Amino acid sequence: MQEDDHQATASMHKDGKESLVSKTVAELKGIPTKEDLRRLLEHKILEVDFTKLNGDKRTMTCTLRSDVRPTLQNNSTSKKTLSDSTISVWDVNACGWRSFRYERVNSIRAVDEANKFDRDAARDK
Repeated sequence: MQEDDHQATASMHKDGKESLVSKTVAELKGIPTKEDLRRLLEHKILEVDFTKLNGDKRTMTCTLRSDVRPTLQNNSTSKKTLSDSTISVWDVNACGWRSFRYERVNSIRAVDEANKFDRDAARDK
């Protein structure tokens, strides 16, 4: 029976569907599932709090919005192969591509974009 459950879970992952486990973990942590997080990043600027592999906590303001990040080049030679557990994002403060591991995310908060960009413009003057 356990093997059947394991195979069912594995096949759900292969089909690209979220498993019950990932939904439960996301609910317990109070964060969106990985797929929902990617969708949010495509439409919003988020503040993602996560724990780095060395144990340090980090908060990154990031997005995947096409009007904020640079255009992706398909023939880029600097592409790295990332695992399924890693999410690559545009860090709006560092103006560069960064990544974090989904399982190390502690919290997520949408950024008040109008307020943030007003502060950035005032700072740059």
